[in-house]
Amino acid sequence: MSDLVPISDRHLSRAGFDKLPAAVARAGERAAWRFIEFFTANIRNRNTRAAYAEAVTQFFTWCERRGLYHLEAIRAVHVALYIEGHTGSTPTIKQHLAAVRMLFDWLVTGQIVPLNPASSVRGPKYVVRRGKTPVLKADQARALLDSIETDSIVGLRDRALIGLMCYTFARVSAAVNMRVEDYYQSGKRWWFRLHEKGGKRHEVPAHHNAEAYVDAYIAAAGISDEKKGPLFRTVDKHGRLTMNTMTRTDTLRMIKRRATGAGLPYSTCCHTFRATGITAYLENGGTIENAQAIAAHESPRTTKLYDRTGDEITLDEVERIVI
Repeated sequence: MSDLVPISDRHLSRAGFDKLPAAVARAGERAAWRFIEFFTANIRNRNTRAAYAEAVTQFFTWCERRGLYHLEAIRAVHVALYIEGHTGSTPTIKQHLAAVRMLFDWLVTGQIVPLNPASSVRGPKYVVRRGKTPVLKADQARALLDSIETDSIVGLRDRALIGLMCYTFARVSAAVNMRVEDYYQSGKRWWFRLHEKGGKRHEVPAHHNAEAYVDAYIAAAGISDEKKGPLFRTVDKHGRLTMNTMTRTDTLRMIKRRATGAGLPYSTCCHTFRATGITAYLENGGTIENAQAIAAHESPRTTKLYDRTGDEITLDEVERIVI
């Protein structure tokens, strides 16, 4: 923490920083609070906050190495040089530029600096027509689910979580943050309530397989009456469920372990099941519009990135090249 500005470690930590950047600290207490509030009050999503904090940290570290210790000294040419010399991928560079631009917009509206040096800087072009998420074929996903032993609470939990992501196209953060009450009955059908990013509440009817998996897990766990408790929980060293919610990292480790056990590619990840479910749905006659609704995408173009139904057609056509 900077000795120049009385900002507590608690506020810095919540914003995602160990200490204030030198340029912000030298701008005074009002600038420091405005900086902290950008991350704590303006950015509500934790993942976005962490990503933007890392981006801003790298930018100000770059500035300090070049003797730019005051906010007013940072100009468009410096931001442009930072972006041009960035060694990250194109999406990472665009994210870093967006973080710096949004931060300085916030400082301008707070009357900390007169101009935004990043407003006129253009990032690299990036056009995506096909997603990079690894996708499993339907029989591979089925083999994975069938390979999970269900003689323990851990196996029942893992099968229920993977099945839920496959059959609802849910993001891993939405799945692991579910409460027991988010699996509920309405009429004759059971539903999943997912709290997606951006504060969107999204309800999806339960596929009969997902329903069976979750029912078996809840019955074995004995948590049906704990409506406010987490649905997917960690286990202690004795294999007993705790009251702690699984994290995305916990889920990723579990998926890597299960994929390896089923002989599937190690590239299989949390997002694989979102793409796998969408592709399987489209292969069986589903429409992009309905896939978009199930996945809670804002645009059908986003849904299309997960559609790999054309991969086999492309491969067949390539094999026509006989040399």
